[in-house]
Amino acid sequence: MRIHLHIGLATMGAARLQDVLADKREQLAQKGYLFPRAAGGKNHTKLFMAVTDPDHIDTLRFNRGFIMPDKQAALRTQLAASLARDVAATSPKALILSASQLGPSLVRVSELQRLRDLLVRLSEDIRIIAHVDEQGRALARHYAQQVLEGRGTSLDVEAGLAGSADWWGDTLRNAPETEPDKGQFLEVQSPAFWLDYQRLVQHWEGVFGAGSVTLRPYDEALLHGPEATEELRAMFEMDETLGKATPATPVSQPSAASLARSRQLNDLILRLLARTDRVLPRLLWRKFHAEIAVPGDPIQPGALAEISKGFEAQNKRLLRDHPALTPASLKRDRAIPGGWVEADTGNGYRASQYLLAFKWRIDKATREERKTKVADIAALNGVKTDPVAEDGGLSPQAQAILPPLAVQNFHKLKNGPFRPHNKLGRVNEEELATPYDPMPPRILPPGSTGNVIVGCMKNEAPYILEWVAYHRAMGVDSFLIYTNDCSDGTAEILDRLDAMGILHHRNNDGWKGNSPQQYALDQALTEPVIRNADWIIHIDVDEFINVRCGNGTLDDFFAAVPDATNVAMTWRLFGHSGVHRLNEDFVIGQFDACAPKFCPKPHTVWGFKTMFRNIGAYAKISCHRPNKLTDGFETKVKWVNGSGKDMTAEAIKNGWRSSKKSIGYDLLQLNHYALRSAESFLIKRQRGRALHVDRSIGLNYWIRMDWGDARDVTIQRNIPRVRAEYDRLLQDETLAKWHQTGLDWHRAKAEELHGMPEFEDLYQQALTLRLSGMERVAYALALDMES
Repeated sequence: MRIHLHIGLATMGAARLQDVLADKREQLAQKGYLFPRAAGGKNHTKLFMAVTDPDHIDTLRFNRGFIMPDKQAALRTQLAASLARDVAATSPKALILSASQLGPSLVRVSELQRLRDLLVRLSEDIRIIAHVDEQGRALARHYAQQVLEGRGTSLDVEAGLAGSADWWGDTLRNAPETEPDKGQFLEVQSPAFWLDYQRLVQHWEGVFGAGSVTLRPYDEALLHGPEATEELRAMFEMDETLGKATPATPVSQPSAASLARSRQLNDLILRLLARTDRVLPRLLWRKFHAEIAVPGDPIQPGALAEISKGFEAQNKRLLRDHPALTPASLKRDRAIPGGWVEADTGNGYRASQYLLAFKWRIDKATREERKTKVADIAALNGVKTDPVAEDGGLSPQAQAILPPLAVQNFHKLKNGPFRPHNKLGRVNEEELATPYDPMPPRILPPGSTGNVIVGCMKNEAPYILEWVAYHRAMGVDSFLIYTNDCSDGTAEILDRLDAMGILHHRNNDGWKGNSPQQYALDQALTEPVIRNADWIIHIDVDEFINVRCGNGTLDDFFAAVPDATNVAMTWRLFGHSGVHRLNEDFVIGQFDACAPKFCPKPHTVWGFKTMFRNIGAYAKISCHRPNKLTDGFETKVKWVNGSGKDMTAEAIKNGWRSSKKSIGYDLLQLNHYALRSAESFLIKRQRGRALHVDRSIGLNYWIRMDWGDARDVTIQRNIPRVRAEYDRLLQDETLAKWHQTGLDWHRAKAEELHGMPEFEDLYQQALTLRLSGMERVAYALALDMES
């Protein structure tokens, strides 16, 4: 087996080639070429992060939680095993690996040796491929990328090195010492040593062997057109055809004026980080750049002609040694008189004024972002944290990440009335694992649709059948489900269940108003299945009604509260229980770590959903409860909590959470699996609230929902009867096919998100975050997540 290792270079089409490789992955596999997901969905960044020297921390390792040597070593071990497994499973004739960071970052021989040691376990036949462009053009694009990542110096540095006899060495002598929390990274702040392509070849061939490196020309028009697959054929020595690629638009370059503005702002930000303990997340930093951008022409490579001239002699030798290169690919642009001068920022721009305007956002982000990365940095610097010391009971990790307000909240909670605990009610969860008996068939009176769940779904395919089977097995007679904008098979699964007579599916793509959910609930009031229901329940697919009395059925609960018309089913929030990967095991079986019963703050922990008799008492169904009490029903409704206790006075007209007075779980609770596995959480956040714009929203949600101090297995008594109904449904071949399609879609989506820095960063931060219940409450309150 031959290994083709594509090492970039930066801004020379690697991302486009990786997109095409990912799109053609299955076709390549059929021809014997493995483009593995194990190292990353597209850009094999895991390969890069696994082999850098421990002290060579780049932005990827910093953002994705691999700062500490032990975590990096674990990543390397896991990656080696995954690659070996994929190769053994497929026995390909060639393995294709592509990481655009390899060429521009692996400056040390020790790093190349570590990379080779990792790969020779698979094969000693390794070929290195790099794409290059004329140095002036490459530098113009690379500098723009560096500035948007936080570079604080202008191209005056490179201009001062023009004509250097040792470009490689001179640029590295200008590299700063790595300080991740201060924004100092080799890749961001240092001039591009790798523009010395001849030295780059010598560097790699010194480890991988003479003749192992091939340089290819960067051709933007070719790579972004339908003939990009022809470049793949040439790169990987394929005889087979791959078909056309979907055309793509090249990434546009920022204006020279925007870069001047951003560079000057970076300079001030770096000074601020150097003298304070502030932390600025990369995504917020990029937002600042977007907010100060102005239109205009990008940097012209001709302005860098003096730098280009210093490489002309070696470029002639490269044309001789690398036949794929063309004279046009290494011909410099026409020199612009005056050479390099930083652009005018325009409009009286002053970076200091913008920094002052941004400072409050930096301070806010610092409080949210100083999590495990900061603790790791402290450990690297030999700083130890005392688990008790002056913070009296805070764990080491909490000491490292909690902002001052959260620490204050923690101390208030310790001895206050809102301290979370599990001493509530009369049920001991550990003693309630005896399976329930199967529920006898329910006989509905003529004209009644019985107990009906109305709900909304979007891309929930892997979880639908368990949820439907569970609720059918404990007394729900029908379902009315609305969907919008589904792409994972959710709509097809529900259509099939509709055809089988299990539920009613409605397409909600044409929703109007403020939310698709409220629009659907308004429409539901006209549906016969709702109008003829005895009890109406509005819950989501991550919520399971857990009846904790009798035989665990709704009939058993109703018998315990015969005069109730409305039931506030209070959430019990379940965390990820250490489950990282998405799998098809039952949700109710995988996740049993949860919030303590007594947890009045933050207020979302005691949120409730409502089950209500269909007596016309309310004119509207809302997310958590029915609303708009009908005149004359003031004395006809009775609200009860999960322990069957009257809470009418508190809930009759408004409210969606239980209080210390009304909380109760003895007879019924609503198990809320808001996270499921860590990968499921990634997918949920990707389609949720603008996570791709501000990752702190995602991590804050995890903090609020990943409870694990208590354990509750009561719902698992339902598993045998759920399994029977679940297996019965899956006997339908069409339904089984769509269920598998949905599961495959979600697995592929998880792999795709692992390959996106902002989501992989979120994933790694979430998995390394460990807080006690009281620390979690303190932090949630400090972050004002009750809004």
